Amino acid sequence: MQNTKLLLTSFTFVGLLALAGCSFPGVYKIDIQQGNVVTQDMIDQLRPGMTRPQVRFIMGNPLLADTFHANRWDYLYSLQPGGGERQQERVSVIFDSNDRLASLSGDFMPGVSRDEAILGKDSGTSVTAPAENAEQPKPEKPAKPGSLLDQIQKDVDGVETVPVPTPEPLDTSPQ
Repeated sequence: MQNTKLLLTSFTFVGLLALAGCSFPGVYKIDIQQGNVVTQDMIDQLRPGMTRPQVRFIMGNPLLADTFHANRWDYLYSLQPGGGERQQERVSVIFDSNDRLASLSGDFMPGVSRDEAILGKDSGTSVTAPAENAEQPKPEKPAKPGSLLDQIQKDVDGVETVPVPTPEPLDTSPQ
């Protein structure tokens, strides 16, 4: 009786420890990514009238190519950060009867990419010249003779360019 009580208490204690370890704070949980990574820059490269191989080159293979809708490719991407909420993005690419890109639908739409928004290209913003009182960059000082930088510069300046040999085409005529 005493052994059974001790055994039951031990199993209960071990079970509680195992259960507590599953939700213990500080335990690393990995990020789970699934599907095709689709960026706004990829969407911005798509143009109406592109062929299927051109779209595949830009976007990659579709995650879903429906047999019942042969003119539609679906790209899905989901990310669940460790212990966080799942985020999902979807893009459908639709082709016309001539296998040309007709339209897009989903979470991404053609527009200004993040890179262009940051750099200011195609956004109607203009770049102004720096003010007169702004600090000018200092010119580089030449390397001291005999120093390592001087030796590297001499090596770079002394490099001779060698043309790359081009192979001759194979003779495909029958003999």
